[in-house]
Order: sequence, then C-alpha cells, then structure tokens
Amino acid sequence: MSEPMKIIDGKAIAAELRAELKEKIDLLERKPGLAVVIVGEDPASKIYVRNKVKACAELGIRSYTYELSETSTQEEVEALLDKLGTQEEVDGILLQLPLPRHLNAEAACAHIPVEKDVDGFSAYNLGLLMRNRAEIVACTPLGVMKLLQREGICLEGKHAVILGRSETVGKPMAMLLLNANATVTVCHSRTKDLKAICREADILVSAVGIAKFVTRDMVKEGAVVVDVGMNRDENGKLCGDVDFENVKDITSHITPVPGGVGPMTITMLTYNTYLRAIDKRGRVE
Repeated sequence: MSEPMKIIDGKAIAAELRAELKEKIDLLERKPGLAVVIVGEDPASKIYVRNKVKACAELGIRSYTYELSETSTQEEVEALLDKLGTQEEVDGILLQLPLPRHLNAEAACAHIPVEKDVDGFSAYNLGLLMRNRAEIVACTPLGVMKLLQREGICLEGKHAVILGRSETVGKPMAMLLLNANATVTVCHSRTKDLKAICREADILVSAVGIAKFVTRDMVKEGAVVVDVGMNRDENGKLCGDVDFENVKDITSHITPVPGGVGPMTITMLTYNTYLRAIDKRGRVE
C-alpha cells in the first residue's frame, strides 16, 4: 500500500531554520549586516524588500535599505554598489531584481564584490557551484534543497526534472541536484515531448512562472513535486505553476503556494548573510 501524500510545510521548516540561525547569530559579538538596494517603484519588489528587512530584524541582522528612483542611471546604481562594497559594516549586498528596463542588471551585479554576494549570482560563485565547491548558493534553489533534506527525501539515483532554465533558479537548481547525485533533466520552451519527460520524474521542480502549468497528466504517481512558481489565477488568487488541487493526491510530497518554497527564500538570504559575516572572521561553521 502506497504512503499517503504529504504537503511540505515550507513555513514551518523556514521557522525552524530561522530559530537555529538566530541561536548562532546571538553568539556573534558583531552582528551581520545586509544592504538592500531597490531601484524604482515595483510593488512586488517593495513587498519583498519589506519582508527581508523584517526577517533581518527578527534574527538580529542589521539591515540597510537604499531606495533609488525609477530614473536612476546605470552609473548611479553602480556607484552605490561600489560604495557599499567598501563599507566594513556591510557583510552582504542584495540588488533587488528586476531593475527598470533601461538598466543592465548583469553589469550592475558585477559591481557587488564576490565576498559580499549573498544571492549566489556572481560568475565566481556559479563557477564554484559547477565544481561542487559552492560557498554561497542562490537562495531559492538552496531553499528547495533544504526542504528536501528536512523531509528526508533521498535524491541519490533519482530522476529530477526541472522546468525552467533561468540563472536564478533553473540552472543552479540543476547543479545542486546533480551534485546530490540525482540524474537531472532540464526542460524549457524548446523541449519536445515535455509531458512525457515530466512523467518520468521522481522529483519534479517547476519554475516557469505560468499559473497551473503542471497538470495531472504530467506527474508520475508517487513523485515529489516542488512548485517554485508565484502567480495569480483567473480569480486573482495567488497560485503556483502546479495545478495543486488536481495533482496533489497522486504525489508522495508536494509544496503548496503560498507556504511552500516562498518562505525558504528569505530564510536562505539571511543564512547566506550570516555565512558572509563569519567568513569575514575566518571562521567556518
């Protein structure tokens, strides 16, 4: 008889991890510092930044928020990042994305010193991930891995299928799963026979940003389904990439939206900030 489906409670797991992290931060004589730079008035970005500031306050991390206008130039954004890169009290720098269209995000992010990269997006940190020596890993993929670990889900030898090949989620997710000895397939807009490939997945991770894209006929019975999407359905209700209600009963584990991967992302940002702080002190924990 097959085991009953389990909904992975990302909110509860994130709370457990934050409690563990706070104990470590409380032991530090000098608290970690995170600088967040936001450009423009994007409502979603504003909410994300407020949540990040709140999470830092709860954990004892000092946060500094810099708000630049929508009309800021590339030079102004990069000059601020250069300045923050020299400030001793700042252990990590986060440039909130997306930027206004006239700005080049990749060029701007290059002005964040590698030792203060808490997003894991620098070419250096991505290269270390490729070699399975990552110091800092992109927050959302790292959060997914922590969820799977906490649930005791074995990855070794499993077939993991990832929908989406972004540099922020899809690609680092693939490398993390590969480094955990899973066999990984990355699907994208040019993939042929997508449903057939998805049905082969022991672990299916969706990060395509399309509401209810993953339907029941795309999921193998007993699969682990991780929904990274954050969308709105036809009624304006928050939902993921997965048609949750129609898919959940054939899975072994599934993450909901909201309350699944989302809470883990900010938790991993605070974790990465802590790592940067202790790294500066020559400590390894």
